[in-house]
Amino acid sequence: MCRRGLLIKSKLTETGWQKSRGATLVQAIRIHQYGGPEVMQWDEVEIGAPGAGELRLRHLAVGVNYIDTYHRTGMYPVGEFPAVIGMEACGEVVAVGDDVSEFAMGDKVAYANPIGAYAEERLITAERVVKVPEAIAPQTAAAMMLQGMTVRYLLNVTYRVGPETTLLFHAAAGGVGLIACQWAKHLGATIIGTVGSEEKAELAKEHGCTHTINYRSEDFVARVKELTGGKGVDVAYDSIGKDTYPGSLDCIKPLGLWVSFGAASGPIPNFDIGILSKKGSLFATRPTLFTYTASREDLVASANDLFDLVRRGIVKIPVNQTYPLKEAAAAHRDLEARKTTGSTVLLP
Repeated sequence: MCRRGLLIKSKLTETGWQKSRGATLVQAIRIHQYGGPEVMQWDEVEIGAPGAGELRLRHLAVGVNYIDTYHRTGMYPVGEFPAVIGMEACGEVVAVGDDVSEFAMGDKVAYANPIGAYAEERLITAERVVKVPEAIAPQTAAAMMLQGMTVRYLLNVTYRVGPETTLLFHAAAGGVGLIACQWAKHLGATIIGTVGSEEKAELAKEHGCTHTINYRSEDFVARVKELTGGKGVDVAYDSIGKDTYPGSLDCIKPLGLWVSFGAASGPIPNFDIGILSKKGSLFATRPTLFTYTASREDLVASANDLFDLVRRGIVKIPVNQTYPLKEAAAAHRDLEARKTTGSTVLLP
């Protein structure tokens, strides 16, 4: 087996068919090696019946996230090849394994882990899935789980954002950024967001960003100092990595917090912890959603908080790009070229 529940068609034998109870053929995007978008292949794979504690899902929509490009390039290794990438999706339960009582056939569910979302169908551990309220459409659900729950822990747990908070958020017009702008505005914060164009600046402002900085035409460090009267921000949220380091640290007031939660421009080379003392006795963290939602209890609480704000209209999930699942490579090219705004969804 190349991934749990997915078999390569060419390797199937009569015995293999017999072992895969209720098996059917589906299409999936897989990588057979690390590399650019061109390594993503539209493969026919076999999926079997769910085992104990598992669900079989028919995907209705699949989310695209920057972490998918890290898996594709090998920045985050995927393990054995060939591998189905993709971290989040919304789907319908089409089969239920033994020892599963919380879910039933026909339930609409979503998830943001584990890897394996770029497929028409998949098997998944029931513990990592949550039910989606009827009021939330599949495309919205697929676009909100990883990004929305990331924003939830960033603003509510990693740093408790409130009315007295001034924060810096890089890539404010991206999928995570637009959700963060809305959520932080709801919490009463002053939000300074960096963007790559005037169009993206307007988009970020429309979603609640207080001040925008076009990093292509402005020095974001100098502009942050200007906007804060030289004080700096309480917390800087940085998913860019190499291109914004160490500039982000220069934007933070003494004893403030730097949250490095991504590396869209590449990893930060040779991080020296001593720089934190030189920049004002700063705090630093490198969090992941998977740690913050490791327990079933934390996963459900995080998802429910997100669903509540979306249902109330406080946070809207802008799905600004959709692609057929088979054209996932095009979605990756546009994402890495920074041509996208908001969320991107693949449609099986």
